[in-house]
Amino acid sequence: MRIRLTDVAKGRRDEALPPTSLAYASGEARLALAETEQRPTVLGLIASGRMAPDVGTVTIDGRADAATLRRAVALVDAPDVCDPAPNVTVAGMVAEELMFAGRPSNPVSARRWLEAEGFGAIARTPVADVSPRERVALLLGLTALRPGVEGMVLVSPDRHGGHPAEWWELAESFADRGFAMLVVAGEAAAIVLEGRAQRADAAADTGAAAEEVTEAEQVAEAEQVAEAEQVDEPRAPAAASAPESAPASAPATDQVPGHDATPDPAASSDALPEPGPEPDPTSESEDRDEPEGDR
Repeated sequence: MRIRLTDVAKGRRDEALPPTSLAYASGEARLALAETEQRPTVLGLIASGRMAPDVGTVTIDGRADAATLRRAVALVDAPDVCDPAPNVTVAGMVAEELMFAGRPSNPVSARRWLEAEGFGAIARTPVADVSPRERVALLLGLTALRPGVEGMVLVSPDRHGGHPAEWWELAESFADRGFAMLVVAGEAAAIVLEGRAQRADAAADTGAAAEEVTEAEQVAEAEQVAEAEQVDEPRAPAAASAPESAPASAPATDQVPGHDATPDPAASSDALPEPGPEPDPTSESEDRDEPEGDR
């Protein structure tokens, strides 16, 4: 699965989101930059198919299909959209997410899931007091349980503090599991992760170039196949006629020394004329005498 945003923008004079191009795909973790309080959420909504841009295009596997994009990509921890309430306990948040995943969501099931994932000690801790790494790990792990989810857009994990490498490692771990991971963060986090986190805007350029190269390779391969077929077509008749040419070379043994061994094509059909009736000598002499009177 590959999602591509091409020159998308939102708002009057593009204030909500300036023209942005990026791409992310299955098995990859990509970092997208967005500053101000609103732009990360707007970009996350557009990248996950939950908001239509005013201009530009959003495609999934080359098709503009917002419904398919919404089913395949989940939006995670977007402020004022899908972030958990700060005063809810971790166990309460887990129970709600298990319900979205179609799993038993009672308190016992929530606690069992937390213990299995190593978070049993923070079951009664309010979400607002959970460390940044634990928060992101919980939200990504619970979102991955939802059926049909193939990718996740994590919005502004840097707003919770902590070192960016912590939540970036989590994004990479889910990419290793086959998910398409897009993390929207600010410039400061991008500077810290420079050289490690691959940028989504760069992926958009390389992805387009890779698609062009692939198409060119397909065209070149088709041309090579067509040329090979044209070369092979005359070879079959030549091979079939080879045995027929063998008898033509047999008379070469009877050639007179000093004469050209190359057969005369014009004489080949008349080399052995059939014997005809013997000419009449009388009529031949008469034919010779007739022209003399005219001379």
